[in-house]
Amino acid sequence: MTSTAPVRHDPVAAVLAARQATDPDQPIWITLLDPAEVADAAARVNPAAPLAGTAVAVKDNLDLVGHPTTAGCPALADRPATTSATAVRRLVDAGAVVVGKTNLDQFATGLVGTRSPYGACHSVADAAHVSGGSSSGSALAVATGLVPLALGTDTAGSGRVPAAFNGIVGVKPTRGLVSTAGVLPACASLDCVTTFTRTVAEARPALAALTWADPDDPWSRPLPARLPAGIAARMRVVAVPDAPLDLDPAHEAAWQAALTRLRHVAAHVVTVDVTPFLATARLLYDGPWLAARWAAFGHLLEPDGPHLDPTVRAIVRRGRDVTGPDVFAGLDRLAALRRDSEPIWSDVDALLLPVTPGHPTLADVAADPIGVNARLGRFTNFVNLLDLCAVAVPAGTRPDGLPFGVQFIAPAFADAPLLDLAATWCGEPATNAGLAEDSGSIAVAVAGAHLTGLPLNPQLVELGGRLAYRARTAPGYRLYRLPGPGLPRPGLLHTGDGPAGGIAVEVWRLPHQAVGALLATVPAPLGLGSVELDDGSRVAGFLTEEHGVRDAVDVTAAGGWRAALDATG
Repeated sequence: MTSTAPVRHDPVAAVLAARQATDPDQPIWITLLDPAEVADAAARVNPAAPLAGTAVAVKDNLDLVGHPTTAGCPALADRPATTSATAVRRLVDAGAVVVGKTNLDQFATGLVGTRSPYGACHSVADAAHVSGGSSSGSALAVATGLVPLALGTDTAGSGRVPAAFNGIVGVKPTRGLVSTAGVLPACASLDCVTTFTRTVAEARPALAALTWADPDDPWSRPLPARLPAGIAARMRVVAVPDAPLDLDPAHEAAWQAALTRLRHVAAHVVTVDVTPFLATARLLYDGPWLAARWAAFGHLLEPDGPHLDPTVRAIVRRGRDVTGPDVFAGLDRLAALRRDSEPIWSDVDALLLPVTPGHPTLADVAADPIGVNARLGRFTNFVNLLDLCAVAVPAGTRPDGLPFGVQFIAPAFADAPLLDLAATWCGEPATNAGLAEDSGSIAVAVAGAHLTGLPLNPQLVELGGRLAYRARTAPGYRLYRLPGPGLPRPGLLHTGDGPAGGIAVEVWRLPHQAVGALLATVPAPLGLGSVELDDGSRVAGFLTEEHGVRDAVDVTAAGGWRAALDATG
């Protein structure tokens, strides 16, 4: 992960300010460290460390050595941790200084921020509206300016919902990219450690420090040395839903403004059917995954008492009744929905959605604690089930002045280019680290069977190619289905009268020697020429000779080869 210098924040001043700002109506903290302990930790920091002197808050379901991990349950407050969670240790090793542990929906089960015996939190913008959860305290510690960085967790949206409700950035990495060793699990196979910051630039060095393949975490996964096939180094094509989303009126107004803004951020905006994603979201609590919560902390829910949140207890106890057949039926259903959703990623880099359908009040949650919470997860629950990464970013305010947040979502291990897209959205510079050119490679545009997911794409991968970005040609190109036996072959030709929207292409970077090897596999009438793209740039690309399309079928109207294949079956 590429990092940039973080904004510094004196940790001793942070803990003193937090003590002075203590408000019983806004219970951000469960444990605030003693200023002397913070000062001692700060004095040991290497000033050259990437996060040197950065004050950090830690959600109280992550272990911090010498302090209890309550997970919002006071009955656990007498059990100090003997070691810190790997994620906490990674930040400390990078120079960060922990100042306290933050409030949360009990056992990280909730998206509202009200399910805590330590008190209900509210939005930084309005005391009547919820803060979002379950990482309520961590989001508020950043949103109120007490710390520049906080750790949360996200299983169903707990890192993105409070970010959206408080106008900050919430990064939910690819599952396993950040170790969950030392996290009191909610659903171990889905849990992710997340970050809260005010900017994308501040999130980068934190994620870089956190990213590590942990041998002590069975769910940990290494970051691939190169972006997986199909993930572009620069994200230019963003999908949005092709149908209304049933948002609250104030949310709908803000969403429409966000869609308008997106057209100034993404090179191309396309619509897709998000039904498979929304159906997956319903599985998290309507399917067998509740059994994972019961397995993780069900023993802490008995016997009942004032130390337990009644809503959390009622929800999780349902996990006792999940049967083996229920589990396998749920896994089968998830596999089917994953397969249904996969084609979307063949033509787009990221998906933009609102983080939530609305922003409820504390009174709304009190009146319907389960129903209101369940609705909040409609656009977040599916992300970890489908092994995707996401970044929640501010998107202005609603007409009533409340913060509104959107999320960019992409396939696993697309974290770095997704952060670049989020940075562009926020008006910050992108690193475009994966686009670094070298003298030994050349950009080549492909328009047919070498596209991601199509039969000849493995040739590009085997030749050392990497997907740089998705694009469209400039106006004036037409696409043909060439005659002949075997695999259907496309022919891209500049005729001068092609559609204004151009033809869909992918631009790959290939080693120079690989281009010759690839060209040797391409039969006439195709050859290598110069292709003008939608941004006015020119790259090498495979074109057909004019005589080659005399008996060909013009499929230009489809807009691209993949769509042409879909149209003809």
